[in-house]
Amino acid sequence: MKISNSRLPLAAATLVTAVATVWSLYLSLGLGLIPCELCWYQRILMYPLTVILGVAALENRARVYRTALPLSVLGAGIAAYHSWLQISGGSGTCSIGGGCSAVQYRFLGLSVPNLSLIAFVLVSLALVVVVRR
Repeated sequence: MKISNSRLPLAAATLVTAVATVWSLYLSLGLGLIPCELCWYQRILMYPLTVILGVAALENRARVYRTALPLSVLGAGIAAYHSWLQISGGSGTCSIGGGCSAVQYRFLGLSVPNLSLIAFVLVSLALVVVVRR
């Protein structure tokens, strides 16, 4: 299977991860919000994607999906679970910055895990486009 030019979806995915990374750093360093444990897991999966996808976009490495797609799908799963905890009012036993069901900040009516879920889904969709090309 020949893989054609995949720079555009890789660049779009890089942009999404860069915005998510900068936004999360602003929330913690700029606004002083303390991330909960599930937020840290999402950051651990999002931050390297910025570099991985950025390099892949520059070098037109379509096979990066083998590395990036598992990270983005796992991140989406954690973000979906975190969002569900907030919606359902689940237990606040998550530690570090407090309960994972607590909503510390909203942007356009969406909590931080909701925004993280959107970012991971967009990255995953971009990588599916790369695979299909």
